[in-house]
Amino acid sequence: MMLIEQTGVPEGALPVAMMRDHLRLGSGFADDAAQDGLVAAYLRAALAAVEGRIGKALLTRRFLLRLPDWRDAAGQALPVAPVETVVSVALVDAGGVAVAVDPGRWRLMRDMHRPRLMPVGALLPGVPQGGRVEVVFDAGFGAAWADVPADLRQAVFLLAAQYHELRHEGGPGAAMPFGVMALIERWRTVRVLGGGGR
Repeated sequence: MMLIEQTGVPEGALPVAMMRDHLRLGSGFADDAAQDGLVAAYLRAALAAVEGRIGKALLTRRFLLRLPDWRDAAGQALPVAPVETVVSVALVDAGGVAVAVDPGRWRLMRDMHRPRLMPVGALLPGVPQGGRVEVVFDAGFGAAWADVPADLRQAVFLLAAQYHELRHEGGPGAAMPFGVMALIERWRTVRVLGGGGR
């Protein structure tokens, strides 16, 4: 399995000004924006860390999932939630030729933790020998920071603030703070059966 982020979080979607206020950085000076690049970097790092822990995209972007075969032809779990829409499903043969699968043959089963691509009928279409399947989908709570649930926004702010405070320390970063873990706990995906497709 390979998951590729096709579109990143746009710079304008990051709450840099709100984070500056959270950090209580000075204002009213000629170089007010001097640290905006660093603040944006801390926000991106915190966003990635929180998303990695909970298996969810906070801000909407497009992903490409490549699989050598369906994990379960009766329904393929998608690795990121919440999925807004499945854009396309394509079967790629061993020679690299892609053929789009008719949208009438599959449907999205929405789920906050484990969305699935489901067949319309008994099974998802067969993957060519030596080929792969590619699923393009959009996942996230929304395009704007305000679309992200309040507890997850706060978790990102707390973690970004820790990164800012520890910016001069060397070595590996500290563990995720308890306050952040408490805020994200209810959003974590519960894995059963060893992370099986269901």
